[in-house]
Amino acid sequence: MSAVAFIEERVTFCPNIPTEVNNLLQAAVAASSVDQAKAENLFLQAQTLDSHCLQTYFALYKFYFFQKRLVDAERIVLAGLEEASSQGGFPNDCRQLVGNLQKWNGYTKESTLFYLYTLKALAFIKLRQGFSVDAQLVLSQLQQLDPEDLSGASVIMDLAAGVSE
Repeated sequence: MSAVAFIEERVTFCPNIPTEVNNLLQAAVAASSVDQAKAENLFLQAQTLDSHCLQTYFALYKFYFFQKRLVDAERIVLAGLEEASSQGGFPNDCRQLVGNLQKWNGYTKESTLFYLYTLKALAFIKLRQGFSVDAQLVLSQLQQLDPEDLSGASVIMDLAAGVSE
């Protein structure tokens, strides 16, 4: 009888994630509660293996956020926004997108949906850093880009409103 390595899927990323990247991300998630250095190394390996895989940015910025490494989380969020805009063929500056809403449809591709969701993460990070004005600016732009609130930004908007009161 041979031994079989089995990695329990702890998190469902996206259906088209490469198997090797998914395996690294699953191992990183499993390690994150017991060995943060190992987890970070695995998240970074996954991103190095496929820097175009948007899920590697998502996993890494969430890891940093939960570790209260907000500067690192913000850095990865910004890199993820850049990668998403590059893949989607649209400007990375959300102010340009807001200024040209008739050409923007954030609900058509994985890259645009990722962009919206990651903008929400940026607003939340800004809020946690104490930069409520910056967070409000991102949320205002996100509200225009995501009028159906598919990103769930209204939750962060409610938090931001509570902070400003």
